[in-house]
Amino acid sequence: MNNNQKDRFQTVWKQLTRFFQSEKTHKNARVTYQVIWNLTLILIIVGILGFSFAGGVGAGYFAALVNDEPVRSKEDLKKDIYNYEETSEVYFADEVYLGKLKSDLEREEVSIDKVSKHLKNAVIATEDEYFYEHDGVVPKAILRAIYQEFSNATVQSGGSTLTQQLIKNQVLTNEVSFERKAKEILLALRVEKFFEKEEILETYLNVSTLGRNSSGRNIAGVESAAEGIFGVEAKDLTLPQSAFIAGLPQSPFGYTPYTQKGKLKENQKPGINRMKTVLKRMYSNGYITKAEYDKANAYDITKDFIGKTEMPSEKYPWLTYEIEKRSIEILSVSLAKEDGYEEKDLKNDDLKAQYLALADRKLRQNGYKVYTTVNKKIYDKMQEVTKNYPNFGYDKLAQVPDPDTKEMKTVSQPVEAGAILIENKTGKIISFVGGRDFKREQTNHATASLRSNGSTMKPLVIYGPGIELGKISPGSVSANVPISIPTGGKPWSPGNYGGGSYTGVSTAREALKNSYNIPAALFYKKIINLSPASYLEKMGFSTVTKGDYSNLAVSLGAMEKGVTVEENVNAYGTFANSGEFIDAYMIDKIVSKDGKVIYQHKVKPVDVFSPQAAYLTLDMMRDVVNSGTAASVRNRLAFSSDWAGKTGTSQNYWDAWFVASNPNVSFGTWLGYDKPKSLQGTYNGLEYNKRNMYYWADLINAAYKVDPKLIDPDKRFEMPGGIVSRSFCGVSGLLPSSSCQKAGLVKSDLFIAKYAPSRADDSFIDGQYVSVGSKRYAALPQTPGEFTSGGFMLNPDSFADIGLRYVVDPGSVIPGAEKSGNVVGATAKLNDNGKAPDPLSITISNDKITWGLHHEGDVVGYRVYKDGKKVASINAGENLVYKVGSGGSYFVTAVDIVGKESAPSQHVESGAKKTSSKEDSTKNKDDRGKDKIVNEVKKTDSKEENGPDKNTDTDKQPEKDIQPEKETETDKEKEPVQDKDQNKDQNKENTDKEIQGNDKDQGTVNDQEQETDKAEEEEE
Repeated sequence: MNNNQKDRFQTVWKQLTRFFQSEKTHKNARVTYQVIWNLTLILIIVGILGFSFAGGVGAGYFAALVNDEPVRSKEDLKKDIYNYEETSEVYFADEVYLGKLKSDLEREEVSIDKVSKHLKNAVIATEDEYFYEHDGVVPKAILRAIYQEFSNATVQSGGSTLTQQLIKNQVLTNEVSFERKAKEILLALRVEKFFEKEEILETYLNVSTLGRNSSGRNIAGVESAAEGIFGVEAKDLTLPQSAFIAGLPQSPFGYTPYTQKGKLKENQKPGINRMKTVLKRMYSNGYITKAEYDKANAYDITKDFIGKTEMPSEKYPWLTYEIEKRSIEILSVSLAKEDGYEEKDLKNDDLKAQYLALADRKLRQNGYKVYTTVNKKIYDKMQEVTKNYPNFGYDKLAQVPDPDTKEMKTVSQPVEAGAILIENKTGKIISFVGGRDFKREQTNHATASLRSNGSTMKPLVIYGPGIELGKISPGSVSANVPISIPTGGKPWSPGNYGGGSYTGVSTAREALKNSYNIPAALFYKKIINLSPASYLEKMGFSTVTKGDYSNLAVSLGAMEKGVTVEENVNAYGTFANSGEFIDAYMIDKIVSKDGKVIYQHKVKPVDVFSPQAAYLTLDMMRDVVNSGTAASVRNRLAFSSDWAGKTGTSQNYWDAWFVASNPNVSFGTWLGYDKPKSLQGTYNGLEYNKRNMYYWADLINAAYKVDPKLIDPDKRFEMPGGIVSRSFCGVSGLLPSSSCQKAGLVKSDLFIAKYAPSRADDSFIDGQYVSVGSKRYAALPQTPGEFTSGGFMLNPDSFADIGLRYVVDPGSVIPGAEKSGNVVGATAKLNDNGKAPDPLSITISNDKITWGLHHEGDVVGYRVYKDGKKVASINAGENLVYKVGSGGSYFVTAVDIVGKESAPSQHVESGAKKTSSKEDSTKNKDDRGKDKIVNEVKKTDSKEENGPDKNTDTDKQPEKDIQPEKETETDKEKEPVQDKDQNKDQNKENTDKEIQGNDKDQGTVNDQEQETDKAEEEEE
């Protein structure tokens, strides 16, 4: 600084010093200070007053906003906060996990101690970094949010804590308003007052919406997210996985890696970028180290995403839907009872629908655990067998309505299948087959499809009830020939399988073993007035109608509505349980999410049959499996067990059944078309009945491999006390008389002691009979003794009990081919046609004279003459041939039932090589004199079924069914007289008519096995 500058500085300094030291300056400064100070005080006071006013207004406004919000207690808040939907889970038997039931939102609750620490830290670092410090709200965050709202800032940082978010999600709504925000703040403060931080965090982790899982279902809660996205439990989540899930709440469906169909998205960048943001915040807040951050940030999270997984309803469709249906039914009853209703009240359709809807909602939202009886391994094996079974049969075309247009269209439908396995003592449904392809047909053919059960009905409604009522025993006898039973309308004429298998008479055991329909129908006729259909209702048949009680065809399975496979098989378990019916069930128990058992199945036995009646029915069904219509199944089994069962075929061959029980289980299968069509015909060399029985065997073999002890018990069915073995006469069921013994018709079987036969048989009387072809008829007093045989005549008065009044041809009850004795029905008579028989025509060849069976039905024998002298008498049931001696002239005459003899036949000479009728007539015209030969057979007026036999084979003559001659004019519409009080309304035109039971009103056809190979023929 130079001298001039110093001088100027000093001058200025002196001037300033004088200014501040002057009195005037001091006075002005005091005035200015006071003004500024006063202004400052005024501003401070105004500010305080303004803030106080604003605060008062704000407080008043806040109070007004929450004025209608009730003061909630801790219990109220707890109820609201924990009131979130949780998906119900289902389990196979032995608590083997099956999966979650289908719902709009899948959620599984998890406790805080079972959540990865990385996930908890990630959520706090991302959503609420001051979580452990605040009391529910963060004031500066709220002010920041308010400022951003009023200033319309582009960046909205939000001001909600985890507690506030929990309140918004569980108690309030997502409405954007100051009122909702005010209530949220108030309730958050109360929640923080009542609950621990860990409780709040646990609830938040369980309620957060987290996108979709690998099945495409919406999920909520970290446990469902961990399992549905990464296939692990929440406690096992890694750091990158935790960060990914923690980032989802901001945009659940934007960041989720899966589509609605459960497929991985092509663009995963949004979710990955969000995961990296979460990791950065975790590092910034000190939850992870720099090394952990770098490693997690570089990790390829996409390799942890699991691929598409099937929902239980996709993998186990029939089972899942059946569990849902049964669970809903159970819960609906429980809910109705809670409201004061009784189960019978639910018969009201509207009330039932109301509770079914409520039960459905609760099942899908309340997080129940449903435990079933179904064995997973057996179930899986049965589905595998069904998928690979090669012998179901041909597909057939059918007309069905189009679900969209309602117009009829032609589709190809396959043979469908249904099966069910039930444990006898408990009623547990161990396994079932609902069908062959759920995607094609959703009907559960085991539990929901109603079908005619054919001959499997017989033990249930005929033999079981009949034995129980004391009206039938295994040794009871019935006619087994064509019958016609009056019904008030069209007579009911059931037929045996294929229209044949007529045996004259049959015991109940034989009838069931061979599935004869006619004896079954006659047995049922005996007991129908005792309401045998009521036994079906006792055994769980839910579709029995009033009409079923009076319909005779029910005996052969022709129920009005039909029956399910489950009900049919379940009923068979009654016999295995010594007469107690145990209702089948699939839902063992239902447990609420807090561990409370809200339903537990209880077995409620129903007494149906006595142990004795149950055992005798079982013992009869043993024969079906051992040597009857189901004999072929034994060679298919991989094990030996004490099986008792029954085959069944419905009308027109629409349904094929086989149901059987052993001491542990009952198992049955069904085959048929959804739109009924005939199953008849071979496929892969097998008829429909064998295709079904082989399917049955393959399924039960598969179950045996899984659980041998269950499927093949060591024990057999044990005979209870009160059963005796008795001999009886095989044509009456009574104690055998000496005549019955001589006739060789004594049999033996088991009886309930109090119902064993006590009356001696009086069915036989001594008598004579004649034979015509293969049939036998009672001889008349005028019948020449040379053509009669001594034997036993059946007394018709003793045979009313076997259904003789309904038999079309009473003479057919005891077959003429009976080899065990000379037996004939006393009413099997030939009527004299009132004239002598026409002459015969004979031939001679190789020293043998032969002739055919006479065309007139009353001819009972033939006389052979040599040189005018009788040399032989041959009855009409023998071979019509006579070997001539050396030399001589021969002729033959016919003799009828009353002894009238025909004119001689043409004469033939022994030693001639061959003499025709015409040649002999010419050659011997003069020798015959007055014997006029009739060479042309006359046509008579009698309505005989068979004409003369023109077969001249000398070694074998065919058997002919010769019918009695036409009755007189007054009796021509009646059967041959059997008894004065019987059969006056039967029409002869029904004789030997084969009746098939294919009419809708005729019930079902007999399903007797037609064995195609020699080995099985010998077996059966």
